[in-house]
This record gives sequence, structure tokens and C-alpha cells, in this order.
Amino acid sequence: MNGNMLAARAYPEEKAFRMEEIDHPEIGHGEVLVKVGAAGVSPGVLNHWQWGMMKLLPATLSPEIAGTVEEVGAGVIDYQTGDRVRVHANLTCRRCEFCLSDRELLCRQCSLIGFMVFGPDAMPLYERYHDGGLAEYVRVPAWLLDPLPEEIPFDVGSKIHHLAVASRSLKLADLAPGSTVVVTAATGAMGAATAKLAGLFGVARVIAVGRSRERLAGVEALAPDLVETLTTEDLPENWAEDGLLTKAIRDLVPEGPDAVIDYLPAGPGTWQAVSSMRPGGSAVIVGGNQAPPTLPALAIMVNSWSVVGNRSCTRSDALELINLLRARRLKVDDLITHRFPLHAANTAMEVVRDRTEPTWMVVAKP
Repeated sequence: MNGNMLAARAYPEEKAFRMEEIDHPEIGHGEVLVKVGAAGVSPGVLNHWQWGMMKLLPATLSPEIAGTVEEVGAGVIDYQTGDRVRVHANLTCRRCEFCLSDRELLCRQCSLIGFMVFGPDAMPLYERYHDGGLAEYVRVPAWLLDPLPEEIPFDVGSKIHHLAVASRSLKLADLAPGSTVVVTAATGAMGAATAKLAGLFGVARVIAVGRSRERLAGVEALAPDLVETLTTEDLPENWAEDGLLTKAIRDLVPEGPDAVIDYLPAGPGTWQAVSSMRPGGSAVIVGGNQAPPTLPALAIMVNSWSVVGNRSCTRSDALELINLLRARRLKVDDLITHRFPLHAANTAMEVVRDRTEPTWMVVAKP
């Protein structure tokens, strides 16, 4: 396909997108050109760029993509022009033990389109497909496409990756029916999605932890029969130094929660929440907090706690979400708080970064 297209381009050491007219991507054997219907704008991707962690710049960001097939390359037989699709973001080898056992995110070649590199052998696959969805068109390998049913709008389809990460985190918590779960950083996109999905996993009670009372009220409204809130701004000023988040959780759940799903990127809250768990509890660490643990390994041993990390989702996680959405067993439109045209990508970024109003999931629509 010849001609130019509009794209939001990220450059090294810059804090705003350059809105540029660039060449349409050229597709080859086994590839598809997708006309983007919606692409996610998320804080993790923006931080990765602005903290200087992107491997290849300039680049078009966003691994969260849904749209229609515009052009198919030679050898592509499963898709044709006009098909509605979402793009699964995980670039992997598809042959290793992890890829063949539903653990693709551990593949040595693993990276995410329009985002980050995980595996040490990500190149040259990432180099070919490192441009993401904040453009009018995106080039992807056909094997990363999933059909998107008519029942699922593009903005929701673009956010299936986020939803699937929340779903996988709930799976990893290994919850029994009737469980109580603490969700930290609950006012962010992942926290809100976890609160929304918790009922599908038999959770009876969600303790949503966050800084803002106003934003937590919005999370509670997503699942009012399940969610209670705990606001750190209501705790004593010394809560971080004296471990008072642990006490506050135990005041609400005297026996301790069954699990903690942690999305905090920094600060003491992660390990204080983990310390609140009942014996046998499970903690799922997703936020990438670099604060060192403040509880001894002895506490993990004595309490038989499980602590597991999660950095993404798998294809099967995403397909399960698609089936739930198509069957209308799950409705998530209320998680998408902002929609912007592509040319306003910098405004979308400011909303995501500043969060001066309730903000969960943000999408850009060319």
C-alpha cells in the first residue's frame, strides 16, 4: 500500500509525541496491514518511553490494537480485507517449551508490539514489528490476529490485553469461591479491571486500596456488591514508616485476606499489603515495585504464603475474554473513561499522566 499516514511518534529524550506523516508500512509474506480502529494509551508504555527504556526509537507506541484488515500478504489464508480483528501483542518464537505450554510470555524472544522487550533474543522479531497502534495503520504478522466479533467495539477490543492481564493475575492467585482479595493501586486501569473481573473468579469481597477517596468511589461503583475501599489518605501520616496499611487491612479483614494483587509501581504499600494475608495466602506482583521487601523470608515460610510475579498475559487468556465479551457475560464499556482522536494523542497522554479526573482506560481512534 503506497502513500502516507498519520502516526504519533515517540523520540528519544522527548516528552510529547510528534504527530507525523510517515510512509504506510510495507507488508511481506505472512503479514497483514491493519487499519487501526482504536489503540490504547496507557501509563506503563508512556513511562517506558520517557524513562529511556525503549529499545528502538523513534517508534509508534501502543501494543493495544483493534481494527480491520486493510491488506493481506502472500501466504495469508485465514484473513481477508475487511475482517474485524484485535492484535495479540506478544511477539514470541512459537516453538519453545514456554510457547507450547501456554507460558509464551517467558519465551526468550518475547517482546510486545509498540512497547517493550522481555526476552534476551527478542531481535530481529521486535525490530520488524516494534511499531504499534498509535497510527492509522500497523503492520503485524497474521499469526497474531484474533477475530473480533461484531458484538465487541474496537475501543473495547483494543483493551483486551489489559483485561487479560487482570484475568491472569486473578488466576495466579488460585482463589477458592468466597475469597477476599486486596487490590492495590485500585484506581488505575489494571486495578479497576481486576475489581470488575473478580466476581467471575468466585471472589466474594474486594478491598480496593488507593490514595484518592473520590477515585476509589468510582471503583466501588463498578462492582458495588463486591468492592469496599481503603484510602491511604485516611491513614495516619506515619502509615508508610510504621506499617499501618497492614493494620488497616486487618481491621477490615481480621483473619487476613486470601490474596493480594499488587499493581503499585513504587513505595511501601506492596509489602505491607502482602504482610496482611492470612496463612496460605497468595500474592501476585504485577506493578514492578522496586522497593525492597520489608518482611523476612521467615514470615513467608511460617505463613506458607505464595508470592508470584506476572508481567503480561497469554493468548488463551485473551481468547477467554473475547468469548466472555461475545456472550455478554462481561460488560466493560464503563472501564473506558476517555476516547480521543489520533491527532489528539498528546492530550490523551496528558490525561493519562496527570489523572486530574477519574481515569482508567484511555483509547485513541484514528
